[in-house]
Amino acid sequence: MQKRVKRALVGTAIALLLPALFFGGYMWKAKTEVKKMSPLETGEVAPGIFALKDAFVNMYLIRDDSTYIAIDAGNSTQGTAAELAKLGIAASQVKAVFLTHTDGDHVGALALFSQAKIYLSSQEEEMIDGTKSRFLIFKNRITLADKGLVGDQQTLLIGNIRVKGLLTPGHTPGSMCFQVNDSCLFTGDALSLKFGHMDKFNTFFNMDTDRAMQSMAKLKNLHDISWIFTAHYGLSHNFAEAVSGL
Repeated sequence: MQKRVKRALVGTAIALLLPALFFGGYMWKAKTEVKKMSPLETGEVAPGIFALKDAFVNMYLIRDDSTYIAIDAGNSTQGTAAELAKLGIAASQVKAVFLTHTDGDHVGALALFSQAKIYLSSQEEEMIDGTKSRFLIFKNRITLADKGLVGDQQTLLIGNIRVKGLLTPGHTPGSMCFQVNDSCLFTGDALSLKFGHMDKFNTFFNMDTDRAMQSMAKLKNLHDISWIFTAHYGLSHNFAEAVSGL
C-alpha cells in the first residue's frame, strides 16, 4: 500500500515538474532572444512617420493631416498610451490599424484604438478565431468588432494614404508586410535588419522559418522602396543595400 502511494506521489510530482521545467526553459529562451532586439526610440523617424517604443517592440503611426493610420498596436495599453502622450497624439486620431500579425506584442493596445478600423491579412484570421495554435496550446485568439481582411497585393486608400498588403507567411501563416505610399515598407516580424541587411527573424519565434526566408527573398523584387521599418530591429533608408545579400 505504502509503495503504491509513494509511486503515485512520485508520478504526480514528475507530472507537475516537467511542464514547469518546460515553461521555465521556454521563458528563459524567450528573454534571451528579446535581448537581441533593438527597437527604435519613440519619435519621428522619417517625415510624417512616428515610431512608438513599448518595451522591446515598435508600432508606427503615419500622419495624414490631423489623423493617422497605425502599423500594429503596441505591446500594452499602458505603455502605448504613455508613448502616445510623449508625441502629443490622441488615440482617437488613429483612423485605421494595420496588423502585420496578431502576436500579443503587436495587438496589446488595440483597446486604445476603439474608433479605428482594424485590418489584417485574410490568412491571419485563422490565428485569431482559434483555428490554429500559435505554440502548443497557446493561441492568438482576439475578438475584433470592426475588422477588414486584406488580400495579397490588395491596395486600400485610407484618406490620402495608400496601403498595399504583401503576404509574407512564416513568422505566422498570415504575416503581412505593408507598402505605404509606394516608398515605405513596414515588415513587422517578417525579417530583421543586421548591419543594414535583411536577415531572418529570430527562429525561436517563427512558426515556419523556411517559409519566412522564402517570403523575405521575394521582397527584393519590390520597386520604389526607400524605407524599411521593422518591429524589433529598427529601420533602413537604403533598400538596395538591405536586399543585397538575399
